[in-house]
Amino acid sequence: MEYLRIPNSNLEVSKLCLGTMTWGQQNTQAEAFAQLDLALGEGINFIDTAEMYPVPPMPETQGETERIIGNYLKSRGNRDKLVIATKIAAPGGRSDYIRPNMALDWDNIHAAVDCSLQRLGVDTIDLFQIHWPHRNTNFFGELYYQQQPKESQTPILKTLEALAEVIRLGKVRYIGVSNETPWGLMKYLQLADKHGMPRIITVQNPYNLLNRSFEIGMSEISHREQLPLLAYSPLAFGTLSGKYLDNQWPEGARLTLFKRFSRYTGSEQAQQAQQATEAYVTLARKLGLSPAQMALAWVNSRPFVGANIIGATSTQQLQENIDSQQLTLSEAALAELEALSLQYRIPCP
Repeated sequence: MEYLRIPNSNLEVSKLCLGTMTWGQQNTQAEAFAQLDLALGEGINFIDTAEMYPVPPMPETQGETERIIGNYLKSRGNRDKLVIATKIAAPGGRSDYIRPNMALDWDNIHAAVDCSLQRLGVDTIDLFQIHWPHRNTNFFGELYYQQQPKESQTPILKTLEALAEVIRLGKVRYIGVSNETPWGLMKYLQLADKHGMPRIITVQNPYNLLNRSFEIGMSEISHREQLPLLAYSPLAFGTLSGKYLDNQWPEGARLTLFKRFSRYTGSEQAQQAQQATEAYVTLARKLGLSPAQMALAWVNSRPFVGANIIGATSTQQLQENIDSQQLTLSEAALAELEALSLQYRIPCP
């Protein structure tokens, strides 16, 4: 397993990060424990979760994923072997039931941190992330920012002040953002420098062969500001494995169970996404590769990616995903992938 020391921190994390959003919904605690045992045995030390998990979010299961992780840490006694990242939800995102007021302010950040610490059963969260912005902007597959005369928002400075306080109290070691835009990313960095507050050290955004939007305005920031990407959805909700091609809906698969996850299958760009997926899967098979492993190996190869967040609902899927770390794509394969990306330019945002 390859490891990276995240710049501006002392966190050393595995190149593959274990995503957890199915635990407590599609996966039982026993299945989650089996995934964790397998991942740790293969050298993964980085776990990503969120206060609103599992997904799809609902009041009945909110926080269950963190509780499962906490039970695992208590059962195995291995807290010191893991880097644990979690996230605070913001207004919107179908999770407004978590707290009466979901603003990213002092009260909500302190409440979220305390609840996550309790569910996880830990004294400190290694990486605490803002799950999505509290302002009018484009994220979760939206394009084309549109100005609104009135909007609900929490000023980023207020958010940073609250984050600085939980770090000062020792409840959080480092902070990051997720589903951010170039403007938001630079604003966090500028305000931290101006006011002498903690600097964000990571950005967690979607990134895969169907969605390379991170490269447009974010990758330069990532490079120049030493702010690595934690790439989520590297298989585009599993579509890049090819299992949904030809209108197949495998029993128990995420997109079979939850049609609301339509970013890569039901959007206005669905036809182009389908064609692009077919092209990538065909290329993988021509090269004698697993389509899923090829897609993951491509994400692993990007210089701005600090960690690739993989997830699975079975240990068999997880093992296949983990084995992508051993795959190095040839220059010829990378060239063919780049040619396809020029033919299918970001079919999904």
